[in-house]
Amino acid sequence: MSPHVLILGGTAEARELAAVLTARPGTRVTTSLAGRVKRPGTLAGEVRVGGFGGVPGLVGWLREERVDALVDATHPFAESITANAARAAAETGVPAVVLRRPGWQPGPGDRWYPVPSLTAAAGLLPSLGRRVFLTTGRLGLAAFAHLAELQFVVRSVEPPEPPVPPHTEVLLARGPFTVADETALLREFLVDVVVTKDSGGEATAAKLTAARRLALPVVVVQRPPLPHGVTAVPDVAGVLARLGLTAP
Repeated sequence: MSPHVLILGGTAEARELAAVLTARPGTRVTTSLAGRVKRPGTLAGEVRVGGFGGVPGLVGWLREERVDALVDATHPFAESITANAARAAAETGVPAVVLRRPGWQPGPGDRWYPVPSLTAAAGLLPSLGRRVFLTTGRLGLAAFAHLAELQFVVRSVEPPEPPVPPHTEVLLARGPFTVADETALLREFLVDVVVTKDSGGEATAAKLTAARRLALPVVVVQRPPLPHGVTAVPDVAGVLARLGLTAP
């Protein structure tokens, strides 16, 4: 019987993994998307959209669809999905792997302020600047909504969910972005502080280089910890090795 791999997707790494696994003869690949992005792009293999209904729903799906391996390749901040996946894998005995791109690391000249949450980031902002470039995605802006004295430039792929800060300009854009473009944006909007999540990867890292060049402080929201006993691999090759597979 063909092995069936379920990928919890939504990242570039998930897309790459689906393509690699689909190219393996006899391998069935299903990528599950939460459905938060309206136009996710083409994916290799089968695609399902929407939640499973928590741990019980995922457990049922794994069993009904005879899943042989589960790969959590969601965003590093999809904390609840990762926790549910770990519990469902443990309950069903399905081998599971977490695929996470490495986080960013500060270099010489960086003025980073690591914080554990969006709420902590909001608390720190008034002491750092008045014009904020906020690139934490369209969810979670409620943490900053009370900062009426600050001006925000919010960039996300799709319109942010309310509530948002009262003085907010929204830029709809999808990476990757160049350092030149990011530098021009920071200058155009007279930004004096940047806020980002530690997503890792190259697609959105240019803003960090631009901030360094302009000597701007960057508030970096740190990743939530993985569930107890769960470790991650940094790339597709690591997933294949963990599952005992080889690239086609």
